[in-house]
Amino acid sequence: MNLNPSELSELAIAIGDRIFLQIASWNLYLGDAGLAEALAIECNANLDKGANAAVRQAVEAVQVPLAGGSTYLPLARLMPPSQLFDLEEILVPYCR
Repeated sequence: MNLNPSELSELAIAIGDRIFLQIASWNLYLGDAGLAEALAIECNANLDKGANAAVRQAVEAVQVPLAGGSTYLPLARLMPPSQLFDLEEILVPYCR
């Protein structure tokens, strides 16, 4: 299952507005971090497996550059667990 370009754009906007990574006491929303579209694309690639599996695979696949790109971490390592549940809620309507 693949989303059409309009649905993919809607998904990226929803992710960018609602999902954040957390470093110390700072919340950086994925739209501001420039990571929402990459995460939407990764989620889209796994929607046929269900929201839970799509989230788990996508947040491991998206690599976040740190220190000017000298180090990369999977997005999963920078997100609080509550954000994984919020991302699942966003994906449920797209898993038809």
